[in-house]
Amino acid sequence: MKTILTIFLFVGVLNIASSQTGTWDLQQCVDYAQKNNISIKQAEIAAKINQNNATQSKAAILPTVNAGAQHTYNFGRTIDRYTNTFANSQVLSQNFYVSSNVILWSGLAQYNNIKANQYQYLSSAENYLQQRNDLALNVATAYINVIFSDEILQIARAQYKITEEQLDRTQKLADAGTLAKSAVYDLKAQLANEDVNVISSDNNYQIALLSLKQLLNLDSVSNFAITRPNVDILNNELASLSVQTVYESALKNQHSVRSAEYNVMAAEKSLDVAKGRVSPTLSATGSLGTGTSELDKNIDAVNFIGSEQTPYYIADDPNNPTLIYPVYQPKTEIITSKKPFADQFKDNVNKSVGFTLSIPIFNGLQTVTGVKNAKLSALNAKYSQDLLQQNLYKTIAQAYANARAALNKYNASKSAVEASEQSFFYAEQKLNVGAISTFDYNNAKVRSQNALGNMVQAKYDYVFKLKVLDYYQGKELKF
Repeated sequence: MKTILTIFLFVGVLNIASSQTGTWDLQQCVDYAQKNNISIKQAEIAAKINQNNATQSKAAILPTVNAGAQHTYNFGRTIDRYTNTFANSQVLSQNFYVSSNVILWSGLAQYNNIKANQYQYLSSAENYLQQRNDLALNVATAYINVIFSDEILQIARAQYKITEEQLDRTQKLADAGTLAKSAVYDLKAQLANEDVNVISSDNNYQIALLSLKQLLNLDSVSNFAITRPNVDILNNELASLSVQTVYESALKNQHSVRSAEYNVMAAEKSLDVAKGRVSPTLSATGSLGTGTSELDKNIDAVNFIGSEQTPYYIADDPNNPTLIYPVYQPKTEIITSKKPFADQFKDNVNKSVGFTLSIPIFNGLQTVTGVKNAKLSALNAKYSQDLLQQNLYKTIAQAYANARAALNKYNASKSAVEASEQSFFYAEQKLNVGAISTFDYNNAKVRSQNALGNMVQAKYDYVFKLKVLDYYQGKELKF
């Protein structure tokens, strides 16, 4: 028992020293990971895109309004649209318009599309939150693994120190002739083996720390260290839980469950959208336009400049018409000026209002196929929801069984530690008086070290399993 107290005292001193250098606790690690993880950022972007789609589908029921303008040069013979006259030269014309269209009825397809997009957004938002929680659990797993690896490392160092002190005592006893020299060499060999254990444990600790840093995207932090929380094992923590209670809590708190529910509702509304396309569509249109032309002129005056004689014939015989008498007609000169832009813009205004009824009769089975596929998609979404709930129950049941097994292993390993520590204590006393060999002493020490390592492993295995159950209940992951 003296040895195990020495080990935990040594570990505690190291923990106090490390806590004074500015370390990260679990919540800091989780917050940093959720803020900087690329997958989380992508999930957030996907949710925002679906949110934009939901907003756009609401605006789609509003009338569309478009405006435009044309600036056109015509070359060659053409009929001007505003003066309705022929032109053989270059003519500049301008056209301005505003048009609007609104769907009055479409079998509620637009309304159901709004609901479908809204459910899709809610599903992606829940998926984003689920990924945040999954990342938090992964960080907690890596965090616990660092603590476990560090504690195993401290145990290895403490064991090395104990063997080193025992080697020093044995060397003095051998020099005094009380013990054989072989005992010194046996302990030196044991010390070398424990040095290897320290190196191996330190390597495992560094790998665990690196894994946590990579999960946090923390490559730039060289002096990264975590806070060692006080972890107490309470046997009644698991006794208050059951698979069914954890599962019922998970159905209420797991974002993946709600995401699957929204997916089902979105699929059902998409089916309603497909059915709505079978219905006739009634839409209304309206437009307002005007324009100008270079050929449009104002008549300012008509001047008389003389007359001209024109013969008048009677075509009684087409081959020999008879001239009756001459006809005189006036000759005039028309004075024109370019019609102002504002006048043309006002005078050439045209308006239109219309209604369009579109009745789907046959379009290559697209509408019917769309309805069938929408039904299958809705059914598949329901199957996905059922499968998710089934897997959730299996996972929780397995996690509960693992937690119970880890607790039993921890309780058993505590008894093994107490027994092996007593055995090692007496072996140490016997070695000091030469009552046992160093071989027996080393065996007792190895049994003690293995029992202590098994207890630490069982301890943190149980802690992790409890965190998994907390995760499914929607509890905050903290120590």
